[in-house]
Amino acid sequence: MGVALAEAATIVALGASNTYGKGVARGEAYPAQLQAILSARGKRVRVVNAGINGDTTEGMLRRLDSVVPNGTSLVIFQPGGNDRRKGSPDRSGEIQSRLASRGIPVVVMGNDMLRGLPHQPDGVHLTPEGYHMLAEAIAPRAAAAMGR
Repeated sequence: MGVALAEAATIVALGASNTYGKGVARGEAYPAQLQAILSARGKRVRVVNAGINGDTTEGMLRRLDSVVPNGTSLVIFQPGGNDRRKGSPDRSGEIQSRLASRGIPVVVMGNDMLRGLPHQPDGVHLTPEGYHMLAEAIAPRAAAAMGR
């Protein structure tokens, strides 16, 4: 298994609570579901969940180099809405520029992708079914961005 993972493409899901999967089990968050979907389609990938509840793009930028190692095949970047809510500057452009300079493709997952999906009672975070639907929607974009 270790050899298979070593040869697998690495996708890092970078974001805040809807990447982390607030309110659901780890295996129900979209990164885990995305890995299952891509694996079922014959893709050899490992999806790393680098989401942190309440994170801002400034926080994501600070931890970027530690959570996105060299050799990462793709970053799925979900900025979320915490910058606006916390009055923090939007560092999305800097994150994308830094990844581009390292030759790492980025798929930006905007909040518009969450519209119309099943949400938890808080109206912000998705249900397990909602995360599955999100993973299904992002899977073709992820595969295309990796050229697989």
